[in-house]
Amino acid sequence: MARTVEMRLVELMSLKQDVANVIEHLGKKGVFQFQQTKNSSSNSNTANQKYENIDKKFFDELDSSRVFLKLDDLNEDEILENRACDADRDEAGKLLANVSSLKERYEQITENNKKISDAYREASAFSNLQVSFDQLEHLSFLSMRIGKLPATNIGQLKEALGSSVIIVPLGENSSSILAATSKKGRFAMDTELKKAGFVELNVPKDFKGVPENALEGLRLSLEQNNKQIDDINEEIKNFADTHKELLFKLLKKFSIASQITDVQNSLESTSLVYRLTGWIPASESQQFMKEIDELTEGRTAIREYLPSEVSSVINGQEKVPVKLKHGPLIKSFERMIFSYGSPLYRSIDPTPFVAVFFTILFGIMFGDCGQGLVFLILGILMALKVIKVGGWNKFAPVFMSIGVSSSIMGLITGEFFATEKLLEPFALWVTGLFGTPHAPIVKMMPSSDPNSIKVIFGIFGVTIALGFVINSIGLVVNLINKIRQKKWGSAFFGKTGLAGLLFFWYVVFFGIRLGFFSGSPMMFDWIFIGITLFFASFGEPFERLLDGERPVLENGFGSMVIGGVVELIEVISTYLSSSISFVRVGAFALAHAVLGFIIHLMANMVGPVGGILVYIVGNAIVVVLEGMIVAIQVIRLQYYEFFSKFFGETGTEFKPFKFHYGK
Repeated sequence: MARTVEMRLVELMSLKQDVANVIEHLGKKGVFQFQQTKNSSSNSNTANQKYENIDKKFFDELDSSRVFLKLDDLNEDEILENRACDADRDEAGKLLANVSSLKERYEQITENNKKISDAYREASAFSNLQVSFDQLEHLSFLSMRIGKLPATNIGQLKEALGSSVIIVPLGENSSSILAATSKKGRFAMDTELKKAGFVELNVPKDFKGVPENALEGLRLSLEQNNKQIDDINEEIKNFADTHKELLFKLLKKFSIASQITDVQNSLESTSLVYRLTGWIPASESQQFMKEIDELTEGRTAIREYLPSEVSSVINGQEKVPVKLKHGPLIKSFERMIFSYGSPLYRSIDPTPFVAVFFTILFGIMFGDCGQGLVFLILGILMALKVIKVGGWNKFAPVFMSIGVSSSIMGLITGEFFATEKLLEPFALWVTGLFGTPHAPIVKMMPSSDPNSIKVIFGIFGVTIALGFVINSIGLVVNLINKIRQKKWGSAFFGKTGLAGLLFFWYVVFFGIRLGFFSGSPMMFDWIFIGITLFFASFGEPFERLLDGERPVLENGFGSMVIGGVVELIEVISTYLSSSISFVRVGAFALAHAVLGFIIHLMANMVGPVGGILVYIVGNAIVVVLEGMIVAIQVIRLQYYEFFSKFFGETGTEFKPFKFHYGK
């Protein structure tokens, strides 16, 4: 049976001048998991050197520029790029300066636009108000002044007032202006107007509303400002298009450089030497050490340790990280393992079993050839990246597997998109090879045939038998793992040890013998069942005895008896429920057939055109909703009926150091 990948602990003593190159190599190689990510003063023989992470600041500023330029963020997770150097910092500085200039102009123009828009909107609101112009000062939130000043002073006035006051030329005469500001800014405006030689025009006392030339001036200023906004937006877009590749390249470089600095600051170090320790697959260690030696020209001291030589592993303070090695198909099922927990180091790798069980169980519960082909095609398109669904693309082989198994089950049951007609020729040909032709091969859809009850019970029998196989493999995996770990007590005693396994097997075969071979119970049967049940239920003291733990009766004889009785009930109920639980597989298979029958019945009731629509909508609902329900049920069966047999203790997943964008 396949086991987890062998690991080695590697210690690197790297000079200060080489450490950044070493860390960069580790991140790109992606086979080294740091034994420690942080060091406190208690486990460091010297004070660690800390460096300001200036590259993180560059990254943040570049990312802020990306947002301003309205560029979508990078979709990448792992990145392969060289870290930023001084030339990259110079280039980034120039790019940031250009973006900053654009941003400053954009903010100035948009702020001015807001003020002009507010002024025009308020002036327009009072344009038809039958109140004298000089009285608007008491009604409006806007303070306006209309008058003249020397044309040569307009530039000086704009500079003095800044963006807080709007200066609008009136008519063709550039010396006539409208000055407008908020109420709170009117005193500053009047002061600067007076300095610039402003002479206010007297609007006739009987003039009502706002002068037309003032409104027209505001409108023209607003149009000009809107054009400026369009121009600056176009300039920003052109800048983004021409600098997009450079910006993303720099973002990657500074992301890597930032992560290198963070790692370097976390390492044990002296003024000249850094210490890096971490786990690496044994198959990679020789090549890895050769590459480090070449990279640093022999300046790095390297030591390799077996897990059995690492003190933190020996005393139980650290677990050796677990890596699984599979091809693309089996690898796509790994997350089902790690979502439950990591296997222990050097234990049996359960992933191949999970891949087989998941595929078979899903196919039985979702048996429709047409709907299975949908999953198969979807998986192929995901594998080819024609369909991109984020992190789900790595599960493309899973979709292809369940598509194949569902299609095979559909061929057996004769279902093709909820109808039995299309596959009848195939069923007649296959059954004709073995006797009288009939279709389908196995009748799942509801019918008046009296043999259908036998078929239903036959399906339940098959699924319970499949459950027996899955439960048994889980127990065998646990037994082998315990023996390899030299945990002899739990290997031979307890409900998941050899005693529980023999009890389970003997009871099942005892029942088969009585039910199908007209046998009768014998004294040996009851003795064997009694002995195995006793050691499965009252196994704790025997476990302690075999493992050398003392005292054997940890909490006394009375506690042992009570615990054993409770465990006896649990052993019987657990094995009974673990077997009966697989009845749901047959129940879902029948439910799937019933749903197909309902779709077929409804389609026949509404005529040809409506029937096509019913078939399309009905099958779509079944594929999406029932597909999810079946997947959840299969995962549940794996977790509770398979994993629970050997996942008594979990390990640590191997997560090598890699560069991730944006960290």
